[in-house]
Amino acid sequence: MSNDSGAPSPKPPSRVRVKWKGEYRFDTGRENGPVARFDGDGKTAQTPPEALLSALASCVSVDVVDILAKRRTPVESLQVDVVGERVDTTPRRFHHITLKFGIAGKGIERDQAERAVELAVTKYCSVRDSLRGDIKVDWTLDLTA
Repeated sequence: MSNDSGAPSPKPPSRVRVKWKGEYRFDTGRENGPVARFDGDGKTAQTPPEALLSALASCVSVDVVDILAKRRTPVESLQVDVVGERVDTTPRRFHHITLKFGIAGKGIERDQAERAVELAVTKYCSVRDSLRGDIKVDWTLDLTA
């Protein structure tokens, strides 16, 4: 879709609604869409900081899967172990995040998988780009072809 100048029309803003469910529990999602629960105590669901790590790893992974599929080397399995290190002061924001990728797929070459992860982390992932620039994000790769 484009406007009169021929430029692409901007995407509409993302919208979610968060509903308090008692204690530190909240349900969130798009109107008439799937619901995710967050729990500030971490008893019944991910805490909001854990959800941020999950969102980062999922966002990067979408791009990795897409990049490798376009190279005709589809991913057969992928998992990401994420470690988020936080500062000791309030607010306890993340200062360093490490993503450890485990990827398997026939014909996937190490240099291509590394390039896919690097592009996903540094160029394509909107979640990463939305984080503070001084949050260090490192990654490692365990590739099984």
